[in-house]
Amino acid sequence: MAESEERNNGEPHQQTTEWHVLGPVSVREQLEARAPLSAEEAQNRLTQYGPNALPEARAKGPWARLGRQLRNFLIYVLAMAAVITASLGHWVDAGVIMAVVVLQTLVGFIQEGKAEQALSAIRHMLAPKARVVRADGQHQIDAAGLVPGDTVLLEPGDRVPADLRLEKSHNLKIDEAILTGESEAVDKSTEAVTSDAALGDQAGMAFSGTMVATGTGRGIVVRTGADTEIGRISGLLAQTTTLKTPLLEQMDKFARILSIIVIVAGIAIFFGGLWFSGLPFRELFMAVVGLTVAAIPEGLPAILTITLAIGVRQMARRKAVVRRMPVIETLGAVSVICSDKTGTLTRNEMMVTRAVLSGARLEVTGEGYDFDGAVNGDSGQLAESPQLGELARAAALCNDAHVHHDSGRVRINGDPMEAALSVFARKAGFDVESGATHWPRKDEIPFDTQNRFMATLNHDHHGHSVIYLKGAPERILEMCASEVAESGETTALNRAFWDQVITEMASEGLRVLALARKPAEQGFTELAIEDLEEGAELLGLVGLLDPPRQEAIRAIADCHDAGIRVKMITGDHGVTAGAIARKLGLKNTKRVLTGKELDHLDDDQLRDLVGDVDVFARTSPEHKLRLVKALQALHGVVAMTGDGVNDAPALKRADVGIAMGVKGSEAAREASSVVLLDDNFASIAAAVREGRTVYTNLKKGIAFMLPINGGESISLITALLLGLTLPISALQILWVNMVSSVVLAMTLAFEPAEPDVMKHPPRARDESLLRGFVVWRVAFVSLLFLVGIFAAWYWAMHHYGSETTARTLAVNTLVAMEMFYLFAVRYLDSASITLRGVLGTPIVLLAVAAVIALQLLFTYLPWFNRTFGSEALSLDMLAFAAGSGVALLVILELETALRKRLLRAGPG
Repeated sequence: MAESEERNNGEPHQQTTEWHVLGPVSVREQLEARAPLSAEEAQNRLTQYGPNALPEARAKGPWARLGRQLRNFLIYVLAMAAVITASLGHWVDAGVIMAVVVLQTLVGFIQEGKAEQALSAIRHMLAPKARVVRADGQHQIDAAGLVPGDTVLLEPGDRVPADLRLEKSHNLKIDEAILTGESEAVDKSTEAVTSDAALGDQAGMAFSGTMVATGTGRGIVVRTGADTEIGRISGLLAQTTTLKTPLLEQMDKFARILSIIVIVAGIAIFFGGLWFSGLPFRELFMAVVGLTVAAIPEGLPAILTITLAIGVRQMARRKAVVRRMPVIETLGAVSVICSDKTGTLTRNEMMVTRAVLSGARLEVTGEGYDFDGAVNGDSGQLAESPQLGELARAAALCNDAHVHHDSGRVRINGDPMEAALSVFARKAGFDVESGATHWPRKDEIPFDTQNRFMATLNHDHHGHSVIYLKGAPERILEMCASEVAESGETTALNRAFWDQVITEMASEGLRVLALARKPAEQGFTELAIEDLEEGAELLGLVGLLDPPRQEAIRAIADCHDAGIRVKMITGDHGVTAGAIARKLGLKNTKRVLTGKELDHLDDDQLRDLVGDVDVFARTSPEHKLRLVKALQALHGVVAMTGDGVNDAPALKRADVGIAMGVKGSEAAREASSVVLLDDNFASIAAAVREGRTVYTNLKKGIAFMLPINGGESISLITALLLGLTLPISALQILWVNMVSSVVLAMTLAFEPAEPDVMKHPPRARDESLLRGFVVWRVAFVSLLFLVGIFAAWYWAMHHYGSETTARTLAVNTLVAMEMFYLFAVRYLDSASITLRGVLGTPIVLLAVAAVIALQLLFTYLPWFNRTFGSEALSLDMLAFAAGSGVALLVILELETALRKRLLRAGPG
């Protein structure tokens, strides 16, 4: 036996032999298992290799998870604000700020806990039991007890318990979709293949976690536990890191910059105030504390959480469940969507889309296994002929599948391709149920990978018998000497024509089957392969395909309009992938890059190529992961869809991992951040639209809140440096920031999508929330708030001479300006003084009414007067506050009109 390498944990590696290259006899020699293992030898090997199970991931304790949530600069800033507020003796306000901190931390804590279940989901896909042949006979044992060299038996419905090299195969088909993404079960044999064969082409191997669809087999265990294909994917998943979302990166960066500015400004203003203002040390210190409170937008995390939560709810309505809340916003920045083919872009339902008769080429319409559809000729008219009727009869009778429609759901019993043939027969006008009664089966030859055809003997109760055949076209053509013409008569077989048609159909990605018949003598009751080698009459060819979803075609067009590239990454064959890609409308379909070609590209070469190629076929989990990383290296924000275990590492690494909820594996769902409940690519386009809306609303929320904090801060700085009385106290600033600002800003989270939201190209990953126009608007509106606050202060002092009255009016003026600014910020690039702008959404009007009610309490209720240092205002003072708000809105309307005129005029 070859020497084993050492694992990192000290356990021996299993052999890294390419088992698919070796024949069964050579495999047994390599594993020193020429005969079934004895119980003693199996136990020794179990001690050497360890159990056939995936290693348990080291669980991250709740305290470690909590610590990671607290390592957030914005959390530090908020905690500092709470401490400062508490130092002022305002325990209620400090409690409110801490409640925001707790909410943010709790949401992140729960979401991360869900993400850690991905590896556990893969472990649950392993078979619990296995039928094994040992020296003393056949046993059913726990699959964890299998060892390299064991002999395992496979039957229909079994989950393969370990990686096996097959040594016997009888009509064996295995569903490997979780590893390869192929929609059809794969025919298995005992033949060896070349060393560079892709996983889906290794016919002599059966892989752990895959499912036996039909037939029986026997194999030698060659890899167990973490060394199996599914174990390798599990290890890959454990090593893959989840990227921080662009929004969290921006918020963390924003919090750091803001905190540094606040701290530096506070220190500078404190010493500047000592020099210029002449205020006592303690009074100046408390004023700087008030400035710190004013500068920090305490309500921003609450607005962020609320906006994202509303996005989660909207996504749920669109059949998408969000598992990591911040990823909602990331969807809006997606520039590339890498999609699996089977079940996402296609229906994962085989369908006959083409039929070729000796004198006609027919198109078959419909969707998957739905009975609605027709067989149309070249002119688009419904095709009817004896030749087509006989082809449909053969498709229905030489068939073991049954298709059941029950309450809108489709249930398939049997092989998917045979189910597709049964549906085709119905569309061609053949009554499948009565046909089976009128033409019962007498005998059959089941499909076999060596014979490559199936045959049935049927009779019609009137002494007529006929043999129907279906199978690989090359094999059926060998058995035919003639073909059935359009009239129903037989003519000599035109082999050159049929070979050309087969080539054309295969180049379009179609799975081609040939159907034929052979008359049988009366009284003929038994079929033998020797009787069928010649004399058959070719009826025609059918081409099968897993058809693209019509809604996916429309969604891809929408994505292209939005500047989003869609790339297909599949484990299926390159020809099939290219054909589907063309039907879907992908942009670059001339070149299909295969896994073999990817293996010969280094990371730099792949990065240069990945932007220009849109179809990748025969890919492994490592290939998918490399492709996602290469696209991210090009500064793309990548969404990845998938349903199999093989997709899990790439789903975890992508900026947005999107798993299928109906046909997807549990491992894929747990590794993802979004789960589609309808497995529909169109839901992804809707999710991107929702993500863009969330980001726009977040930007509006920031553009709303920052000028308020800016105006408050500048007014305090001005007062301190000029030695003036503070126009608003620190506690009053907290009232504005935590009550009226938050209530009003929350309404922006409910704003509907802009009409052209899907017509803009995606934003750059590193695009700042504070850039360009938003920065200008924040600075401009901050100055307007500064003017309004001081205007109210001086007006009240001039007319009433009371600092308490002046501060109360300044607070009310600030809040009135906030309310009118809310209507302006809802439409950053268009006029706000319109009927739509004035009425707003119902939630806007409710919020304004709520803030007015709160301000009346603040101004007129004695308890509030004592707590916040406010007092009742006269009607002329309230009119002054309202007039300031109107003036703000008018100025911003003029600014918007002027800016649009300058933009239209251009640089010249």
